[in-house]
Amino acid sequence: MSSYFFIGVAGVGMSAIAQYLVGKGVEVRGSDRQFGEFLAGKCEKPKVMGQLEECGVKCFAQDGSGVVEGLDAVVVSTAIEDSNPDLKRAKELNIPVMHRSEMLAKISKEARTIAVSGTSGKSTVTAMIYHILEYAGLQPSVMTGAGLVNLQAQGKIGNAVSGKGEWLVVEADESDGTLVRYEPEIGLILNVDKDHKEMNELQEIFLKFSHNILSAGHTLIVNDAHPLAKKFSAGREFDFGFESYVGVQGVDFKTAGTHIKFRVRHLAELVNFEVPLPGKHNMENALAATAAALRAGVSLRTCADAIATFPGVFRRHQILGTFNGVTLVDDFAHNPAKISASIRSAQDFTEGRVLAWFQPHGFGPTRFLRNDLVAFIAKALRPADIGEDRENDVMFFSEIYYAGGTVTRDISAGDLADDLIIKGCESVYIENRMECAKKMVEYAKPGDTILLMGARDPSLETFAKQVQKLLEEK
Repeated sequence: MSSYFFIGVAGVGMSAIAQYLVGKGVEVRGSDRQFGEFLAGKCEKPKVMGQLEECGVKCFAQDGSGVVEGLDAVVVSTAIEDSNPDLKRAKELNIPVMHRSEMLAKISKEARTIAVSGTSGKSTVTAMIYHILEYAGLQPSVMTGAGLVNLQAQGKIGNAVSGKGEWLVVEADESDGTLVRYEPEIGLILNVDKDHKEMNELQEIFLKFSHNILSAGHTLIVNDAHPLAKKFSAGREFDFGFESYVGVQGVDFKTAGTHIKFRVRHLAELVNFEVPLPGKHNMENALAATAAALRAGVSLRTCADAIATFPGVFRRHQILGTFNGVTLVDDFAHNPAKISASIRSAQDFTEGRVLAWFQPHGFGPTRFLRNDLVAFIAKALRPADIGEDRENDVMFFSEIYYAGGTVTRDISAGDLADDLIIKGCESVYIENRMECAKKMVEYAKPGDTILLMGARDPSLETFAKQVQKLLEEK
């Protein structure tokens, strides 16, 4: 039996692969820094450690103790440094070392794989495709970067399923350039917006990804409504979009509270769709998932029926509820396009104002995206509407999330707030996020929506619960 050791197995990308392999009968063990804290008696047992053990992953401290002779390979992510004790032990034992993306590429060649790429929407579309195929009875597998809420409700991490069917749906990441290693049977490019890298570099990565697919004679599906994604189109019948006719076209979009409705045209069929999520970008997400499912052999009618029951994805515009008249939404949005789409989605169902909060992550990324963040947010925020007796939307910021390492701290989230004020927007910067939360809750009125946005910081889920408690106590 094959056996692998994952360094940093609690990470969302690593844990997904680990769970999938266990489901396929592979022996998996792994380490994480937080496991070592628990095993040394310094903290309570991490929830993710118990979840991994429950599905069959053997967990160790990150001290080299779990790396033993006989392993097929040790799997690492880009974040693992050469000084890591587990990695050093693997080299001492001459155990092969694989990057996470190499393992994912290896797995994808052994299954009929649908790989979802793009700078926004990957997790949602991956989950939607999995949900449609599962609804259709195809028993697919999935590996994604965010938990499916229905799986989380069962006590699972929720980011991986090892199904009995032949299809595997994966979220393919472009941020570290490893997207170029994939050659899926069906590949999707949802969009190409400024995020982690310069646009020229991003386009080269997606060009290589598309070349891999097309040169193998496989299917490439792109978003015809996105200018840069459209450049990679091979003019095939499963491209998706709206306005102009494409293979899978969305028309007649309208909002219905926190849901959206539209019709989908493909060949001679025109079918009504309803998605239990807000925002026009979720029509695009649903069109992408439908295009992939059609290519996998699912009927358009079945796609519509499945999407109507989509349970949602953790921290992807997740509506946590309405408390004392104020709706609370938690979202992973962190780049300009995602933040703009998230604000506009909240506006679709909000009677009053959107009080948006954003915690940038990383000083380098914030510096890199500063001008675009300000421009996109300023365009998305609504001014006061006297006719509707609605006050203007407000943008709140707390200080940049710092994950450690050597960094130049020459920018603050306060700079973003100042830039927005110069553009005539109402913006507030409060360094401490709990103090900022108190101000937002104090500011909020019945009919308003508080929208929380941020990524990478593992405590954001806890922060959302803290904001909810403040609203309940208001």
